Amino acid sequence: MSDDETTPDVEPTDGVEIDKATDGDESTDDVETDASDESGARSSAARRRLIAVPLVPVALVLGLLAAGGLAGWLYFTQYRPDTQTDGAVAKSAVNAARDGTVALLSYKPDTLDHDFAAARSHLTGDFLNYYDQFTKQVITPAAHTNAVMTAAQVVGAATTELHPNSAVVLVFVNQVTTSKERPDPAMASSTVLVSLTKLHGDWLISKFDPI
Repeated sequence: MSDDETTPDVEPTDGVEIDKATDGDESTDDVETDASDESGARSSAARRRLIAVPLVPVALVLGLLAAGGLAGWLYFTQYRPDTQTDGAVAKSAVNAARDGTVALLSYKPDTLDHDFAAARSHLTGDFLNYYDQFTKQVITPAAHTNAVMTAAQVVGAATTELHPNSAVVLVFVNQVTTSKERPDPAMASSTVLVSLTKLHGDWLISKFDPI
């Protein structure tokens, strides 16, 4: 038999073509699957970013609010009281205690009304009421009858307590007294705790306690 008869022509069969097509589809499916996974990953990451992004300004706002609250708390609990109880405030309280003490313990028979009015301008509260009664019932009769005259001098003073609206001042006083019965001046030294209350910007004496 001749070669042409024994060797058939080999033509591509449909099965081979299908196999090639099948291989191509599998490769395409793999590519599509990978692309789908990558797209899903990107979508998830985007969602996470969308969720996370608003948290940054919220945290920033909360931080600013917290800082503002802390600053306000420090101002009202530390800085503001400090500015209301600094050296200048202490000095004004001491001066008020000095002036009030001198006014309380100084008077003359001829000028009682003026002296008492000057003293009352330094006083407040129950102590003011007590002073009014004491001057009427004790000092006025003694001053008129025995010509009692006193003059006080503050020789030292310092704050023992100081708050924005109250203070206590330790005052050292020398007081000279004369009278009809004892015309020679008699000096007495005393120490007083003067309690003050701040009203309408003025320090006024609310207690006067000799110690």
